[in-house]
Amino acid sequence: MTRISIYDTTLRDGSQGEGVDFSLQDKLLITRRFDELGIDYIEGGYPLSNPKDSAFFNEIRKETLRHAKVCAFGMTRRRGITADQDVGMKSLIESEAPVVTIVGKTWDMHVTDVLRVDLEENLAMIRDSVAYCRSQGREVFYDAEHFFDGLKNNREYALKTIRAAEEAGANVIIACDTNGGSLPEWIAEAMDLARSSVSAPLGIHCHNDSDLATANSLAAVEHGATQIQGTINGIGERCGNTDLCAVVANLGLKMPGFEVLEPESLGKLTEVSRFVYESANMNFRTGQPFVGASAFAHKGGMHVHAMARAANSYEHIEPSLVGNERRFLISELSGQSNVLAFEGGKFELTREQAVKVLNRVQELEHEGYQFEASEASFDLLIRRELGEYKPFFNRISYRVNSETDCHQDEPITEATLKIRVHDQIEHVVAEGDGPVNALDAAIRKALEPSYPILKEMKLVDYKVRVVNARAGTAARVRVTIESSDSHDVWGTVGVHENIIEASWRALVDSVEYKLSKEQQTPVGAEAVSS
Repeated sequence: MTRISIYDTTLRDGSQGEGVDFSLQDKLLITRRFDELGIDYIEGGYPLSNPKDSAFFNEIRKETLRHAKVCAFGMTRRRGITADQDVGMKSLIESEAPVVTIVGKTWDMHVTDVLRVDLEENLAMIRDSVAYCRSQGREVFYDAEHFFDGLKNNREYALKTIRAAEEAGANVIIACDTNGGSLPEWIAEAMDLARSSVSAPLGIHCHNDSDLATANSLAAVEHGATQIQGTINGIGERCGNTDLCAVVANLGLKMPGFEVLEPESLGKLTEVSRFVYESANMNFRTGQPFVGASAFAHKGGMHVHAMARAANSYEHIEPSLVGNERRFLISELSGQSNVLAFEGGKFELTREQAVKVLNRVQELEHEGYQFEASEASFDLLIRRELGEYKPFFNRISYRVNSETDCHQDEPITEATLKIRVHDQIEHVVAEGDGPVNALDAAIRKALEPSYPILKEMKLVDYKVRVVNARAGTAARVRVTIESSDSHDVWGTVGVHENIIEASWRALVDSVEYKLSKEQQTPVGAEAVSS
């Protein structure tokens, strides 16, 4: 078995992606998660670039990591100065990171036009920087920036640069597809050239500008690379980096002869992927291979019917191997099999009942409803169609009012709600930042005395979409709400010409689903009044 070490640069290269920003605490928490996953090397940042990266190295040295080694990233020494006097070199050593990653120029155009030094001075900068860090007792990785472009432009010089790094003692030499424009065939050929020029272990660092970073990284492994650099979820500058989720899943599950991470680590992939999205305050990429919410989601009726007979008929791996789960989506394209398979077949439906439910779904989707991301509303729909649904409360009326005057910068929004709970009428008033927030506050105020468990439920996302835009201001809107408690996350949907009524319907479904899954009875009551 060939061991492929995984080098994660989410905290440095990944943070250079548009809209990505990690706090110091985020970086520390992510490092712990990566260590638990079995990542071999975690690049913490460039100690000289900003106070946050410097603080990270100060804090992480207080931690005891179980498996991973922390790496400090930096550039070769500046021209005309010795490595031991260069502030960048000093910062790498002072970080106390056990591994130092140094990036140097491979493409002769970059040397002469960007760095503006002669070609021999660049080779000296590479040698001096690597040798200095080695002399300070550090493991040194050398990132050959623009290796594949440099090799095309001036093959002899590009190979000289990596030989210079090897001569100075680099532990691993990483070929970088910095512009992300290479094809797998060229990656393979170039790695063979590198292998014939140096004896040091090789690594690969790809960007995804041609949507080939994963394929290029795997091609490099097949041609001798024993280290892969990338980021979780592929985040990074421009189009991002190699997505380590896809790379390690392919290596661990599909490429015999290679081992990666640690035993059982692949089962944590989905959890770690979503943790990074949350930490970066980014939306999940639902169609992301292996770890995305839609990676094992089945919508077409023919697909679901086949899945009921053979799970591998429309899935390339068992979802649990990467910590993901199979989902059967409900829509107007669904067949009876989708309904019967909903949430693992939790409802024991006859074929006739499944047809009835499916017909109702198609009617509602024609009106603008969508149940793919609203499994809680679909759960309640089935109960209603089967006659098993008993509401936990009944609306009598509500009113929402927003007003401002010349002395106010912001409008005041107030919701008045009257509902019946266990034969008691609750009449409450609540304020909020807007109509939906005020309604949410009011329904909680009315229900929490009878259903205290609602205190642990929170609204985490709210989306509005116009369904029939051509109707102008009379168009229907679809409101989708995502709610959560300490155990689950669920979605509900409401549709109406009035956005507040659509929001109310989605809110009610969210509350009803929470109470139904907990099998709640009002405080002081034997049963729920219908």
